[in-house]
Amino acid sequence: MKSRKNLTRFTYETTAFQGWRLSLSRSGTTFTKYFSDKKYGSERKALKAAEAALKELKELVEGARKVNGKLSKTTVNKSQKLLKDA
Repeated sequence: MKSRKNLTRFTYETTAFQGWRLSLSRSGTTFTKYFSDKKYGSERKALKAAEAALKELKELVEGARKVNGKLSKTTVNKSQKLLKDA
């Protein structure tokens, strides 16, 4: 499977990790989460989980208010909790 916008596929033979990396940058803040094939059971299941988390994260961040051009602390904390629970 190919990488998509904000989702990168990691399948290197020399590393222990194989899966997807979600990375989203908005207003000077970057959110990153790894979705392992091993944890989710397969490449497709890990991708589905990553896509669902990305959709929720985008909805949260796009509708958030900004303070001095940056995301508010509350939004950043909510986003980090969302990714932690994903």
